[in-house]
Amino acid sequence: MDALEALFTRRSIRKYTTDPVDESDLKTILEAGMNAPSANNQQPWSFVVVSDRAKLDAIMRIHPYSRMLAQAPLAVVVCGDTSISPHYWQQDCAAAIENMLLASRALGLGTVWLGVYPAKDRVEGIRDLLGVPAGIEPMAIIALGHPAVEADRVDRYQTSRVHRDAW
Repeated sequence: MDALEALFTRRSIRKYTTDPVDESDLKTILEAGMNAPSANNQQPWSFVVVSDRAKLDAIMRIHPYSRMLAQAPLAVVVCGDTSISPHYWQQDCAAAIENMLLASRALGLGTVWLGVYPAKDRVEGIRDLLGVPAGIEPMAIIALGHPAVEADRVDRYQTSRVHRDAW
């Protein structure tokens, strides 16, 4: 699948098959995240891959919108190191997340982006569960697996949101 097709057909997938995610696909997805643009090339991201069923179940108790983890074979928790990039870690991690979502789609996998930061209860719950050290902020969770449903392409382009040279 080419990049534009992956971009235009990526959707949040909340139902997964029981098929495991291939380790080489997971590595490709993590590499895609690490190849995201980064302010001053600081690359403040770290990733916690969670496949332990007890921990996935615990995340569902911490994050109120994570019920799809009951089916997903794994999740990637994207964290930002605020000591490396105190001002732009959120933007850098968001770019890494988007790269990972698109790479997953290109590989035929499904994902959904679950926000963690800045919800303090979610941040502290994930920090405690996964042993994330101080100074590292859990930003988001990516549920990942083989989609049990296929989402259609949706045209979201709106000319009313495009301005030229001024508002």
